[in-house]
Amino acid sequence: MKAVRSKGARSAAWMVAMLLLCCLVGVAQAQTRAWLDRDRIAFGETTTLNVETDGAGDTPDWAPLARDFDVSGHTSRREVEITGGRRVTRSLFGVALRPRREGVLTVPALQVGGARTAPLSLSVAPAAVTAARDGAPAFIEADIDVQSPYVQQSVGYVLRLYYATPLVSGSLDQPSPEGASMQRIGSDVQYSRDIDGRRYSVVERRYQIVPERSGTLSIPGARFEGRGAGGGMFDDVFNRGPRELSANGPPSVLDVRAMPANAPQPWLPLYGVQARWLEAPTEGRAGEASTFVLEAVFDGAVGTQLPEIPLPPLQGAQVFAEPPQYDESFEDGRPRVRLTRRYSVVPRAEGSLQVPGPRIAWWDVRAGAARTSGPPAVSLAVAAGEVLPGAAPQAEVDAVASTSMSTASDAGGSKLWPALAALLAALWLATAWVAWRLYRQQPIGLVRAGVASSAHGDAPVPLQSSGSAGQAQRRLMHVLQTGEPADVEAALRALSDPPAADLDTLAARLDAAAQREAVGLWQRARWTGGDLPGARQALRAEFRSGASWRDAPARAPRGPDLPPLYPRR
Repeated sequence: MKAVRSKGARSAAWMVAMLLLCCLVGVAQAQTRAWLDRDRIAFGETTTLNVETDGAGDTPDWAPLARDFDVSGHTSRREVEITGGRRVTRSLFGVALRPRREGVLTVPALQVGGARTAPLSLSVAPAAVTAARDGAPAFIEADIDVQSPYVQQSVGYVLRLYYATPLVSGSLDQPSPEGASMQRIGSDVQYSRDIDGRRYSVVERRYQIVPERSGTLSIPGARFEGRGAGGGMFDDVFNRGPRELSANGPPSVLDVRAMPANAPQPWLPLYGVQARWLEAPTEGRAGEASTFVLEAVFDGAVGTQLPEIPLPPLQGAQVFAEPPQYDESFEDGRPRVRLTRRYSVVPRAEGSLQVPGPRIAWWDVRAGAARTSGPPAVSLAVAAGEVLPGAAPQAEVDAVASTSMSTASDAGGSKLWPALAALLAALWLATAWVAWRLYRQQPIGLVRAGVASSAHGDAPVPLQSSGSAGQAQRRLMHVLQTGEPADVEAALRALSDPPAADLDTLAARLDAAAQREAVGLWQRARWTGGDLPGARQALRAEFRSGASWRDAPARAPRGPDLPPLYPRR
């Protein structure tokens, strides 16, 4: 009896220990992290501190920030998802930090429930000198990374819209220059800046410009059109009626230099290249793959500009390279990309194998000279591999396989192609028969090639495809998940047929008050620094089933069909 009781006690203790272990695993899986949207700012500007946690009900303790920062603009968002059969709730919190002094400041670790975030570093430069355009309520700045780039050199272009009053709507457009490609980099960054004692909200947008030919390159100025939350001041300044607001950015001119005669090919103009091995084993086995991982940082380029970076040919080994991975960013006013690539090296025999690092030829735009970068060579000590009993040498296996494939091809080639031709002919005849049967059962009307005509010979009326509205709605749902704010607005305007000129016009066409309110909520969040994730969620909820219009376009009446060509008997 005692033995039974002892065994039962051990079982109960084991079950309690397992329950405690499961609880500990659940706690260990909780993840909390913090990051800054900008880690280099000027004094007087703000940066956003983001904190994400999957601890249910946990909120950050912001008190440690008060020592070096003014904290404002609290926002929060919560999402629920099912991961691996487990319900996970993630919360994202954000605050605007305004440093109280210059220098390198530390954003302290914050307590979030039972977890703590890692401390972060923030560089605060002296206050930026910016002319406020004689007190204008809105103006545009444009910064260029370099004034005399080489042809095909990546040029960083930063656009900043300043506005001193809350906005309810607006659009910022940057025309593309002729003779160069222009591409947006990353998402818009929003912050605030004090200029001559006046508080401005700033929308910063980054571009990459790649000149396609040498000579003079003109970049047109940007254009902003919007509406402010108030009225009287704009009437006096712009004389355009209440609440209207506009600004023009300055044009820029670049002097593009030609490619030097002694430049390496492929042509890759950069500010710098740093290459190293993330993984570089020194021991391996014959017949087994050893993995080498390369990391290379290219200062002044994006992933699409980079050439193929292979390992040099190896004697006595096979090399298999995986597709490269790119991590793009925008630093110091220009794009930067971090490349990561894995190489699998399979030695054929034991011994010592020298694995040279890939060589990257590029042009130093600062020094005007050709450079070559790459990680050092690695010596791989290869041990003898295991050979299965009865296995033939690889050369014999390859020869036998080659001979077998050749024999099979010679013997069966003459019979295979006639059989395939007969099968295709049979399928074609079956398809033609089905089409003929359907053709006899359906009368032929006047609807042809997407055009409808009336029975009295009226002009053709274009018909809207029945799937176009659904495609526009699906496009909106997609960009609401991952798209940029400008993409969301374009998808909203595309819901209407024809597309609305702006969101105010779209709202005027909508019949549902909830949909009009969701559009207004998006506009306020977009231009006044509100809860943009919440506005996205509101748009998803209201437009999930499509848009409701006040005046649906009337479709032309359809006349009677013509008699069928093949009447039924």
